[in-house]
This record gives sequence, structure tokens and C-alpha cells, in this order.
Amino acid sequence: MTSEPGKKVRRPALRGVRGRSTAVAVLVVAVALLVGASAFILILQRALISSVQSTAAARAAEVIAQVRDEGLAGLDEDLASRTRTGLVTQVVDSAGRVVASSSVRASTNPLTTATVVDGQVKQVRLSRVPILDEDDPYLLEVGGVASEGQSYRVIVASPLGAQQESVRTALTLLVIGAPLLLLLVGTATWFLVGRTLEPVERIRRRVNEIGGSNVAERIPVPPSDDEIARLAVTMNEMLSRLDEAHRTQRRFVADASHELRSPLTTLAASVELASLDPTGETWQHLSPVMDNEIARMNRLVSDLLLLAKADEHSIPLRLVDVDLDDVVEREVRRLRAVTSLTVEVSVRPTRVVGDPSRLGQAVTNLTDNAARHARSTVRLQLGADPGADGSGALLVVEDDGPGVPAAERERVFERFVRLDDSRGRDSGGSGLGLAIARELVLAHGGSVRIVDAPAGGCRVEVRWPAAAAE
Repeated sequence: MTSEPGKKVRRPALRGVRGRSTAVAVLVVAVALLVGASAFILILQRALISSVQSTAAARAAEVIAQVRDEGLAGLDEDLASRTRTGLVTQVVDSAGRVVASSSVRASTNPLTTATVVDGQVKQVRLSRVPILDEDDPYLLEVGGVASEGQSYRVIVASPLGAQQESVRTALTLLVIGAPLLLLLVGTATWFLVGRTLEPVERIRRRVNEIGGSNVAERIPVPPSDDEIARLAVTMNEMLSRLDEAHRTQRRFVADASHELRSPLTTLAASVELASLDPTGETWQHLSPVMDNEIARMNRLVSDLLLLAKADEHSIPLRLVDVDLDDVVEREVRRLRAVTSLTVEVSVRPTRVVGDPSRLGQAVTNLTDNAARHARSTVRLQLGADPGADGSGALLVVEDDGPGVPAAERERVFERFVRLDDSRGRDSGGSGLGLAIARELVLAHGGSVRIVDAPAGGCRVEVRWPAAAAE
């Protein structure tokens, strides 16, 4: 399903976190109730039957002992007076005749035909005993006893109707109470999760209101020190990064426009002046100026494209074994040819894995920056990196200029940043040289930083780690 841009799409609540949490909570409680209720009913039923069984077995043992010790004399009266209410006790001889009974209803026919021998006790479970009751189930304890040379059976019958009714009542209460409990759990979970997600929803609405033009706004952080507060803090940090990127982009566009406007203005003025001269001599005088401006625009556009690729982490590199000392020596010769500065060199043979043209461009940018600010001397040192156990490479570019304040040493690597008061191309450059140098060094897995120079001025240290060195 699609929607118009900017139009809020309402999704079913049950498909959200709130609905899923409620469904899961109800399902878990329902499963727990089902398992717990089943276990409870089984335990309750066994406990009730076990109680009945114990009572019947105890009564059967009493009668067996009485018959064995005293015989049948006075047994009818004793059974009628001492048998608990609800229990029915019979004494049946080997011929199947009832010789004693605690109930008139059970005085004629035996309650069961189960046979036992002397000393044996058997348990019989009947769904109904017609002699006593048509409907209720009974639990019978049948024991064998011998007295005066005769064998008898002692039968104690205990009804199970009350116990079964108790189980049915408990089951009914569970059946009625379980849905109510599930409804209560679902309602409580729904409102609790809703209350918990309210700050998240407020954060979402606030972020939705923040557009590209007002990324400087921030989300209120809840006072609770929990996950929601940390989410708000994280969102604010993200907005801060977006705000900084937005301002950097605008500054970048403004600076690029400024840098491009100057050569374009020069070219436009040159074309206009040349067009007013019918002799063509003005073209000859302005041709070197226009060539310089075109070359400057080409360099600037190339630098901008390189930085754009660096932003996408896609600077193309042709990695081969590079003698970095040869690259530095070539740069020294170039620098001595184009400047009158004293160039001091201390170079040791050093080989790294990298792109020769990109490494040369990085070294050129660093030396041009040093030459632009140096008073009289530029120093270059190349050798093993002592901070990497000698397995990396270290390039040092120094000048005896005014140096870079400690607070500005990171900022000078940003794009179009100059510490010069003038923005002229002769004194300040385009402000992209150090930024490009750092991006190229980073693309090779290295690092670049500005530190205090022992003799004053600016000292730039470029390191390639062991992984980048051969």
C-alpha cells in the first residue's frame, strides 16, 4: 500500500508493538493457565480420592482385625454404630452371603464379587453400585480375613460423588475465571505498553516535524533515566550530526561557489575585453591569463570530485609497491625548482604499498602548504616509523613559518579552511590541499596530524601503518 508524500498512514494497532506485546502476553498467560489448571485439577482429584481411599482402607483394616480377633459376635451392631456417615461396610462369607452390614440397603447382596484371600486387600473402582446408588461412583476396599475356620470378605464402600463435585466446581471456576484473567492481562498490557510507548510516539512525531530546514531543533529528553531517555539522547546526537553535515554542506557549496566565481569572472572580463579589440592583440595578451584561470578551474573541479569520492569512500587506488623515497625526492626537486626556499632533506629508502599518483599528490599538497607559509626553510624527513616498531613509514614535513595554533590543528584539515586573513589565491590557495592530503592518506590506511615543531613553525607527521607497509 502506497501513500502520498507527507500523508500520515495509519496502520492497524494490533500490528504494532503494542498489539503484538498484548497478544504475546495473553498467549503466554493462556498457556500458563492451561498447564496450571490441568495440573491443579489432576492434583486435586488425586488428593481427594487418596483421602477417600485412606479412610476406606483404615476402616477395612479395623473390621478385618475385629473379625479375626472377635469373630462375628455383635458385628452387626458394631458396624452400624462405628462406621462413618457415607461409608458402607459389609462382611461376606465364602458362600456370598452378607453376614454383617452397616446399612440395611447392603444387608442382602454383596457390593462386589471381587474375591480375595486371607490377608489380601484389593481396591475396586466402580462407576455405580446399583444396590446403593444409581448415579454416584464408589471406591471399594475389599480385604480377606479368616476366622473360626471360615473365610470372609470385608467390603468398605466410599462414595466419590462429593469429591467429583468439588473437582467440577473447581473446573467451572477456572473456566469462568480464566477468560476474565486473560481479559485483565490483555487490558493491563495494552495500557501499560501504550503508556510506555507514549514517549517513543512523541519522539517520532517530533522527528517527523523536523525537516531539512530546521535540523537545529532537538527532541526533549524525558527525565527518566531509561531506554526511552537514551533513545532521545541518541536521536539528538544524530540530529546534531545531521545539523553539522547540513552546515558543512552549505559552507562547502558557498566556498566552492566563491572559488569558482573568481576564475569565471576573470575569464568573462578577458573575453569581453578581447571582443572589443578588432585587431586581436588583446587575445594574445590575455591568452596566458585565461590559460592560468582555466587550469585553476580544472584543478579545483578535480579536487572537488576527489573529495566527493572520498565522502563515498570510493577513491580509486592502483595498489602497487611504491618506493616512497623516490616520490619524496621528485617532490624535493620540484620544490627547489619553483621556489627560492631552502629545502632540507633526510630521506631513507622506504617502500610502501599504495597508489603512486595518489601518494605523490598527497606529498605535493603537504609540501606546497609548507612552502606557502615558510619564511626561508622547508624540511622533509622520511624513514621507518619508530612508533610502529619500525614496521611502518613516517613522513615529516616542516616549515619555519608562524605555525598552527593548537586549537586550529584539526580544523585546518577541513575543506576551504584557511588561517590566512586573505582569501586571495596567491596567498591562501583554495583551502583544499590539506583536506585532500588527509583523505588520500586515510585511503591508504594511514594518519596525518600537526604537532609542535622543535624549532618552531609547523610540523606535519604522516604515518603509514605496518599493514600498509611491505
